[in-house]
Amino acid sequence: MPADPPCYSVGQISSYIKGLFEQDFLLKSVQVEGEISNLKYHSSGHVYFTLKDEKAAISGIMFASYARGLKIRLKDGMKVRVSGSISTYERGSSYQIYAKSIAEAGLGVLYQRFMETKQRLEEMGLFDPAYRKPIPKYAMRIGVVTAPTGAAIQDIVNITHRRNPFAQLILYPALVQGEYAPASIIKGIETLDRMGLDILIVGRGGGSLEDLWAFNEEAVARAIFDADTPIISAVGHETDVTIADYVADLRAPTPSAAAELAVFDVRAYADAVRQKKQRLASAVNARFEQKRLLLSHAEARLRRHDPRTRMNEYRLRTAYAQDNLENALKRRLDASIQGLSEREKRLQNGMEDALSLAREKLETALYGLRDGMETARLNAVHRLDLSITKLDGLSPLRRLGSGYAFAEAKGKALTDSRQVAAGDLVKLYLKQGSLLTEVIAPEETDHG
Repeated sequence: MPADPPCYSVGQISSYIKGLFEQDFLLKSVQVEGEISNLKYHSSGHVYFTLKDEKAAISGIMFASYARGLKIRLKDGMKVRVSGSISTYERGSSYQIYAKSIAEAGLGVLYQRFMETKQRLEEMGLFDPAYRKPIPKYAMRIGVVTAPTGAAIQDIVNITHRRNPFAQLILYPALVQGEYAPASIIKGIETLDRMGLDILIVGRGGGSLEDLWAFNEEAVARAIFDADTPIISAVGHETDVTIADYVADLRAPTPSAAAELAVFDVRAYADAVRQKKQRLASAVNARFEQKRLLLSHAEARLRRHDPRTRMNEYRLRTAYAQDNLENALKRRLDASIQGLSEREKRLQNGMEDALSLAREKLETALYGLRDGMETARLNAVHRLDLSITKLDGLSPLRRLGSGYAFAEAKGKALTDSRQVAAGDLVKLYLKQGSLLTEVIAPEETDHG
């Protein structure tokens, strides 16, 4: 029996294949021309895309370091020439082109077809706004031509139930991508158009130019144009524009937006009805009040023309005149009394002011007299104190109190030692008592 071939792991096989690619001289530096699709600018700066032609497609990536050097802004449908290398991604066991530079090579085939179809239908008048049917404001039966699964129908259902749970959605489950999609979409439009619905939504979620191509087919555009029911197109994202958008009666940027445009908000409608009801009630009440006032004015005019009313008016006028006269007399009398009272009060206030002024002057004079007498007394006392002080300074007793003595000899006061001789008796007067002394010898001293 032949021996079994060796067994390898998946990773070994992937590494082997990667080695084959890396050893191939042609794949290390290659230029590939094709049409961009599935383009994605990643937040990391990398650019992911698919490069394809009529026969095949290859995934591609341009790393951020190379993407920063791009001179053009890539977009789906653009025909480009990519320079780089081709290798495998081991984990996914797939091969792709690693782009180093990308240059525009011309418009892609699909984009060219799109522009040709758009120009042809525009020249035929299918885009003329004059043919657009008005979108009903309060649609209750809404037809939807889209795929039965996916985010588009879910968004439409959710928004419809939120805005108006009483609205009826009728779905035609159409193919929205691929070879048979145009016929399926046309069939859906024709089927729902015959049901006499209020409005149709035709569309799908986002995708590449190829994914949305069914809505660029001329046959689909004619089906939308020929429909009697107003149609809202809702294809892809806000940046996606298809031929269906140009020919539809209204274009919505997304399926969710189409539901917002097609289905009226029942709560807002109820609020509007309540407001109109309130305004109507207010208008009726205002009209009723106006008529009531007119009736009241008419009754008042009739009463004014009644003789009894006129007589009562004259009586009232007479009574008012009498009251006014009495009030005027009373006011004059009160004013006179008040004037006399004010004069009396002013006279009394004047007398009191004069008496108060005289009293103040008298008190001022008395105060001045008392102040002058006191000043004179103090001056006299001061002068007496000065005289006493001077007299006290001249008093012999004051000098004797300081240790001095008064000498007397032969009945005369001694002022000079030459007035006495040795043996003479001298009497000395002290502060307390006196002394009788005998001169031993006089001495002459000049105190000069």
